[in-house]
Formats: sequence, structure tokens, C-alpha cells
Amino acid sequence: MRVSTRISTLTGGGSDGWDLFYKARRMKRAGIAVTELTIGEHDIRTAQDILDAAHASARGGHTGYAEVPGVHALRDSVAARIAARTGVPTGRDNILITPGGQAGLFAAHHATCDEGDRALFIDPYYATYPGTIRGVGAEPVPVPARPDHGFQPQAGDIARLAPGARSLLINSPNNPTGAVYSRATLDGIAGVCRDHDLWLISDEVYDTQVWQGQHLSPRALPGMVERTLVIGSMSKSHAMTGSRVGWVCGPDAVIAHLITLATHTTYGVPGYIQDAARYALELGDGPVEQVAAPFRRRRAIAEDLLARQNVVRHSPADGAMYVLLDIRATGLSGEDFADRLLEAHHVAVMPGESFGRAAAGHVRVALTVEDSRFRAALATLLAFAAALA
Repeated sequence: MRVSTRISTLTGGGSDGWDLFYKARRMKRAGIAVTELTIGEHDIRTAQDILDAAHASARGGHTGYAEVPGVHALRDSVAARIAARTGVPTGRDNILITPGGQAGLFAAHHATCDEGDRALFIDPYYATYPGTIRGVGAEPVPVPARPDHGFQPQAGDIARLAPGARSLLINSPNNPTGAVYSRATLDGIAGVCRDHDLWLISDEVYDTQVWQGQHLSPRALPGMVERTLVIGSMSKSHAMTGSRVGWVCGPDAVIAHLITLATHTTYGVPGYIQDAARYALELGDGPVEQVAAPFRRRRAIAEDLLARQNVVRHSPADGAMYVLLDIRATGLSGEDFADRLLEAHHVAVMPGESFGRAAAGHVRVALTVEDSRFRAALATLLAFAAALA
């Protein structure tokens, strides 16, 4: 039997970008000790008191169908968090709770794009972005952000591709580059969105991981609150990746339509998970800072090691849990470099090509193992690059 064209073409006929990751996992299952610096998975697990809150809620009976938009208490907590961090008045009706940020991205594109519409996104990009856009029947259109601009998107590049488009997807702090978009960059993006009547979908799941500069939500810019959908998540901020709880924040009329979409797709998020998320949010910034602290340290370790050599180049990562390294001096593509590093030294990193053309010739290194192991693995990578160069 034939499956639908939409589901069979999600990856555009090519790889889904995860081949190296799957290979590293096969090696680990075969008993090979691999240092994984691939996906954005914390080396700590969800805090015990958050798990206790989930357990208490489940034992207390919150295991049936939860409200599809999200339980009122969690929607209120998310709205209060956003209002406090951005200064934009935000209420329960502006929030839909989703099964993680990925579901939020899918819902946001359903809200903004019809079949065949052009949907812009910034390249380099998180590997699922093009498939998410194809999944709603729209056409993914990459807008390059170049290393010579510190991977800050340029308004002129967006404007050239904007005519006829319906939406623009951005991500700051950025995965994979670590770029934190400046006020000037966001003002330029907002201007293009207003001039070309674009919806702006802002993926802000790394907003608690800023090492240099300051995170600014474009929803707070003039004329943007009514055309911006913000994606958030508990995954990165509270090490709750497996809990699958995130949100979409946007105009109440749009959220009302997205509630209808959720009724016909996910049918909500388990109530005891939502109760744990609300508990975690109400703890304040202390736990968030504890989750972020290891990545701040490892970013400093990376900066120190990179400063001691002159083969591998990089744009400093101002946020998120990754560094993107330019290995073109080795003469290899990112895919070939990552594959040879894994085979020779059992260190797994993601090829830049997994994140778009603008990241070709790079590798993304996740700051996700204990400090001394991270230092040793990155030193091995740099020595390997030096030998090739």
C-alpha cells in the first residue's frame, strides 16, 4: 500500500540529519565507549522534587483527560513568566500547552500557513524545521545567516525572499550556532515582518541559556504582539526533556483556533506532567540557573581550548548548549570530519550539514558531558583537526 506524499517527503527526499547520531548509538549498543556530544540532552536528569510533584499529582488522581488547552494553573504560570520576562501583558487566553516545543512549532505553522504557502526559516536551523513546515503542506524556504555576520540574520536577506511568503521562523538563542540575536537584528526582522505582512514564529526554548548579551523576545517589539507566536518549553530550562511539555504564546484569537487543532490531534498533555511543570515554574530562577550553570562552564572550557590553536575557527556561542566549529581547514566536509572522528576516536559530534547549507564545513558540539570528559573530548577533536590540516 502507498503512504501519503506528505508523510513520505517530510525530509525532502534526503537524510533527516541524524545519521551520525544513529551510528554513534549503534556503536554504544555494541559495547564501544563513545563520548556523545550530539543532541541537546542534559547530563543531569529532572530534579527529584519536580518528579515528586508529578508523582504526588498522579497519586492524587490527576491521571485522566486534562483540559486540552492546558490546566488553568499552568497556563496562568506560563503567562506570568512571559509577562515578567518580556514586559508584555500576557494572560491565560494567550497560552496553549503543547506536548513539547516541537508540537508547538507544528501547531504554529498550522495556524499561519495554508497548503502550498512559502514559509521562511533561518539557515543554520534545528534539523526538524524544514520537515515541520512540509508537514503542514507548506514550502520551506531557507534564509542564510552567514558566519561573517556572527550568524545574525540580515534584514535584506529576509526581505529578498519575503514577497509572497506567509511566515518566518527564527530561533534565538540559536541552535546550532549559539547566536543570541541583537536588538538591531530583531528590529530588522520585525521591520520585514511588518512590511511584508509575515507571521513571526519565534522559537525561544533556550531563553534561559544566555552567556553574553541579553535575550529579547520579538513579541515585545512595536507592532509585533499581534503577529508573533512564541514557542517555549520546559525541556531545556528545567531538564525536563522527556516530560514533553511546552507552549505556544500568541494572540487569543489564534490560540482559540489552536485549541481546536489540539482537540483533533494531541488532545492535550497529561495532567500530572502539567502539575509538575507548574510546580517547577513556581520555584523561580534558582533551579533554572542550576540547570544552565554546567553549560556556562563548558562554554568557557571550549573558549579556552579554541584560543590555544589556530586550525578550527568559530563564532563565540553567546547562548544555548552548543558550539559550532568551522573545520574547513581540514579539507573535509562536516559529515566526513564527524564520521572519521567517531571511527578514529569514538567522539560523536553532529555534522553542520545536518543544520543546513550555511553550516556546511562545520560540526556542532553539544556541551552535554561532565566537564573533564568534555575538555578531553574537545581536545581530541582539535588535535584530530590539526593533524588533518
